Amino acid sequence: MPDTIIPAREPRRVRYDTRRRDLTVTATSLLSPHMKRIALSGDMEGFQSLGFDDHIKLFFPDPETGEVALPGGEAKPVGRDYTPRFFDVAAGTLVLDFALHGIEEGTAGPATRWAHGAGPGDRLVLGGPRGSSVWPLDFALHLLIGDDTALPAIARRLAELPAGARAIVLAAVDSPDDRLSFNTRADASIHWVFRDPAHGGHDLAAAVAGLCLTERDVFAWVATEAAQARLIREELVGRQGLDPRHMKAAGYWHKGEAGAHSKIE
Repeated sequence: MPDTIIPAREPRRVRYDTRRRDLTVTATSLLSPHMKRIALSGDMEGFQSLGFDDHIKLFFPDPETGEVALPGGEAKPVGRDYTPRFFDVAAGTLVLDFALHGIEEGTAGPATRWAHGAGPGDRLVLGGPRGSSVWPLDFALHLLIGDDTALPAIARRLAELPAGARAIVLAAVDSPDDRLSFNTRADASIHWVFRDPAHGGHDLAAAVAGLCLTERDVFAWVATEAAQARLIREELVGRQGLDPRHMKAAGYWHKGEAGAHSKIE
């Protein structure tokens, strides 16, 4: 019997006019020991984000001067990419989730240090998103793979999937205390991978290698450390035989390199 032919589908690409926004923190809460939610308010007129993994650029105080440098100035900006978790243009509100790591060890970057200490009244300058890639919802299976930094995007994708859609999530966090709850109408199977040696010390790429996928009509989305994302993409395309046209892989961070973000091809 011949293999079923899966039609190629591409994301709908949308571009936006962007500008800087100066927002103020209104509330914070801990979702887990290593995930902090920060709510902001301010001028959100014209803000758009149609893609579940859109990025906005946040600008943070320079670690040495304490000043917030912006593009176009003399000082080099300290900018990092984050996914909008919730937003309400009419209400002028934006919610962001920050993965917190390296605080105790003293290795946290400027974004994590800011988020860890942020409280009501603090200021945050942002720009973007520049555009969105809106992927179809009608794949037979949605495979979502990532670490803590990917959880906001994974949560958005699960929230937008319709009833009857199937999803598999592999998410790497430190321990069971770092698990989050997801709201979704989809038939979603959530698998947590615990990095802490006290809870198994599991590796996300190894967990993906243990998958046995029989479905061919799959949208696969991967976001984690760049080297891991590359290994996972190679596994999904090479051994699992998934269609690379229906896959998006990104290095949301690079081990040993500050502020890096890359597309994995």
